[in-house]
Amino acid sequence: MGTIYAPSVTGTLYAGTSGFAYPAWAPSFYPPGLRPEQLLAHYAGQLSACELNNTFYQHPTEAKIRSWLAATHSDFRFAVKAQKGGSMRALLSDPAGSVPWLTAPYRFFGERLGTVLYRVPANVQRDDGRLEALLALWPADLPLTMEFQDASWHVDETFDLLRRARATLCATELPDTEDRPSLIVTGRFLYVRLRRHEYSEVDVASWADRLVPFLDGGLDAFVFFRHDETGENPGLARSLAARVRERQGASART
Repeated sequence: MGTIYAPSVTGTLYAGTSGFAYPAWAPSFYPPGLRPEQLLAHYAGQLSACELNNTFYQHPTEAKIRSWLAATHSDFRFAVKAQKGGSMRALLSDPAGSVPWLTAPYRFFGERLGTVLYRVPANVQRDDGRLEALLALWPADLPLTMEFQDASWHVDETFDLLRRARATLCATELPDTEDRPSLIVTGRFLYVRLRRHEYSEVDVASWADRLVPFLDGGLDAFVFFRHDETGENPGLARSLAARVRERQGASART
């Protein structure tokens, strides 16, 4: 099936990490002495997006969201992990009651919301009817990304349901696997989670090579490295962005 999205401008890469509130990233990424409330502003000065972790465990308040917005510039984007309990209720038992509750706080992000990341854990196997019911009730103005951890979901029937809803399929590179995930376009942008424990500069360059054709074709891409203990991964996200710019610049000159 052909792409459902055919814009005429180059897409934007939004690269970052899963979470930002890690004081242990000083001094490799954060300057020593930053207060906790200063971390996000520094992060946003270096990277273009963040995949929020704490929204997976609890609903963010309007005040908390306003503080995140105030700490970041207008081009910065947030990927919000859907709250764990509410997202499972919405998929498995009560979409009509749970989807409005689940999505209500996310509207406070406004245009700064890159997408909602909806994680379906490995113990939940494919159910087309439940997915279709969820997608039918999901607000069309809230960008949605689905991450299916069980392999049973990774079939054409799932992809077709996502395409009809203009929802994005998350591509996740898992630890301890040699296979790169397929980049299957089902929505208006790409979403990639790079979860290996280590990435070399060769790995980063390879990912840049994979992403550039999609960006040149007009798709935005959200790419997030996992949280690490030393603060190396924010640097990898910066390196990925730099390598993408280099490749796009080289293409423009040829």
